[in-house]
Amino acid sequence: MSSNTITTTAITVQGTVADGYERVREEFAAFVAAEEHDPAAQLAAYKDGRLVVDLWAGDVAGDSLSGVFSTTKGAAYLVVALLVQDGVLDLDRQVAYYWPEFAAQGKGEVTLRQLLTHRSGAIGADDGFTAEELADDRVIAERLAGRRPFWKPGVGHGYHALTIGALTGEVVLRATGRTVQEIFEERVRAPYGLDFFLGLPEAERSRYRDVLPMLPTPEQEALLAAGAAGRYNRLPIAFNTSADPSFDLVDFANSPASLAKGPASVGGAGNARGIAGMYAAAIGAFNGRGPLLTPETVAEFTLVHSTGPDLVLGEPSDFALGFQALGLTYPWLGANTFGHSGAAGSLAFGDPRSGLAYGYTRRRFAFPGGAAPENERLARAVYEVAIGQ
Repeated sequence: MSSNTITTTAITVQGTVADGYERVREEFAAFVAAEEHDPAAQLAAYKDGRLVVDLWAGDVAGDSLSGVFSTTKGAAYLVVALLVQDGVLDLDRQVAYYWPEFAAQGKGEVTLRQLLTHRSGAIGADDGFTAEELADDRVIAERLAGRRPFWKPGVGHGYHALTIGALTGEVVLRATGRTVQEIFEERVRAPYGLDFFLGLPEAERSRYRDVLPMLPTPEQEALLAAGAAGRYNRLPIAFNTSADPSFDLVDFANSPASLAKGPASVGGAGNARGIAGMYAAAIGAFNGRGPLLTPETVAEFTLVHSTGPDLVLGEPSDFALGFQALGLTYPWLGANTFGHSGAAGSLAFGDPRSGLAYGYTRRRFAFPGGAAPENERLARAVYEVAIGQ
């Protein structure tokens, strides 16, 4: 591994890259140099289970932890995939088979497959949730079970931004008696030694760095005010806009309740090594253990199910079984690449074709939300080196 550091403006890029991956460090340094504010970012990648990129810059260390928002959803979907693989869950059974209360208000025929692909319509509550409620998956699930969906289930898809982890988590709990958080800890995080937590232990709190809010330019501020960024416009209730008092996603991610409970939609805390390592473990041998998923399970869970106009976001989105179908977002990746991005800018994925697992985090929100724009060039640099080798 090459451990040369690069200093650009006042920021030093630290960490290591494997031989041949020097281009990735150069791309990361170029991004750091272009940032107006301290980027406080981490980048990690594994190739066939071997750490080949481990970089960080700004006000974080390589092992610092921070909120990764919707990148958390990948952990919840991985638990579901394991249970389907075990024969404990059946994708084509009705959710109500496992969770009878969910059948209320026309949701009785919704299958687990439809739920995972954002087709149930159970995106939120008219009167909103308090931050304390959103930190507790059981509370979310109980409130949504009896609610009318926001569209006829199955006729379209829309991003269940703050609810999907609780909904799938309730199915997991009813089928196994264990929460998503417990199964993730026992079968994924602890055995593979991942720095990615759904429920941050007190002993790890000293490594946590608060997520920082976006600092948009005046031009970006105008776009956000006008809604021209294209996000959160069609059905904003999915982002808890009706809550009273108003809901602040940054404060929520940093709150003691969210950190302690690790809600499966948005409450994970991790670093780039941890979120990349989860996908490395999913698709191949990692840290002395075999892959979590069989090729057959990977093939099932990476098949595109929902694509095109998103009823919540007001723009196209692409989902496999829960996971984002990132081979459509980044066409130079393998077609069955799967993973998830997070609101502040994080991104993690696994590409079974190349054996590549990628993880990126940043503390400060990137404009306009979702996977930060720099992921395009950083992930592409990593991928092209990995394919070339």
